[in-house]
Amino acid sequence: MSPRDEEFMRRALSLAEKAALSGEVPVGAVLVSAEGKILAEAFNRPISLCDPTAHAEIIALREGARQLKNYRLLGTTLYVTLEPCPMCAGALVYARVRRLVFGAFDPKAGACGSVYNIVNDERLNHRLEVTGGVLAEEAVALLKNFFKEKR
Repeated sequence: MSPRDEEFMRRALSLAEKAALSGEVPVGAVLVSAEGKILAEAFNRPISLCDPTAHAEIIALREGARQLKNYRLLGTTLYVTLEPCPMCAGALVYARVRRLVFGAFDPKAGACGSVYNIVNDERLNHRLEVTGGVLAEEAVALLKNFFKEKR
C-alpha cells in the first residue's frame, strides 16, 4: 500500500457521497498521475446522463486522457470506492493504468479478483497492480445505506 492511498480513497468516498445525493449508486473515482497529482475526479452518473457507460471509472479515465492528451494513461493510479465491473476493468487495461486501488469488494460483479480477474488476465496485453479493501468498511457502509434507503 502507498502512503497516500487512504488520502485519495477518502477523496473518492466524498465523490461517492455526491453520487448518492444525486440518486446515483455511490461510487467515486480519482485518477492520480505518477507524480501524485490528481488528473481527474468523477462519480457515477449513468442515470443523470442516460448513459450506461457513465460509471465513475470511465468518466475519470476520459477526463484523464483529455488532461494528458493521450489515451494511454501510463504510470497512473485509479482510486475507486467499489471494485470495478467488467466494462471498467477492460477500460483500465486498455488505458494502461499502472495501478488500481479500490475500497469495497464486489462479490456479484467485481472484475478485479472477486468474480473475474480481467485486470490480471495473462491473455491480455497489460496487467495492473491491484490493492483492494482500502477503507472498505466506509465504502461498504455507503453502499448499504444507499440501497437501504432505496428499498
